Amino acid sequence: MIKHHEALIFTMVLVAAADRQMSDSELQAIGDQIDHLPIFKEFDFNRLGDVSQQCAELMQEEDGLDQAIGMIRGALSGRLRETAYALACEVAAADGEVAQEEIRLLEMLRHGLELDRLIAAGIERGTAARYARPPAESL
Repeated sequence: MIKHHEALIFTMVLVAAADRQMSDSELQAIGDQIDHLPIFKEFDFNRLGDVSQQCAELMQEEDGLDQAIGMIRGALSGRLRETAYALACEVAAADGEVAQEEIRLLEMLRHGLELDRLIAAGIERGTAARYARPPAESL
């Protein structure tokens, strides 16, 4: 069993690792979220490596992804499931490109966390708006 902090971190790590490459931007996004968001106020930042390692070890198991999503769902209330999905979207968008693997993982998270499709779409749209870039010809 994991607690809400670990569940939120698991969510971010899963998305960052979905395409088998954790970019510096994704790692920075995870650190920034933990450092700045009120939900992590009581979290000991020094535990980040251990929690990330725990998630990575779980992913080595045959059904690790399903187990991780189940653990995340079990550790979070409805509102925090929305927070988890928002954090996942932030990490996916952090490097400026959302890979197909990340899109698929976000879909799995949405279903696994039992999020309403409209709520998930709103979270996704808000993230896209925050990470929008000007068209190339404007530069």
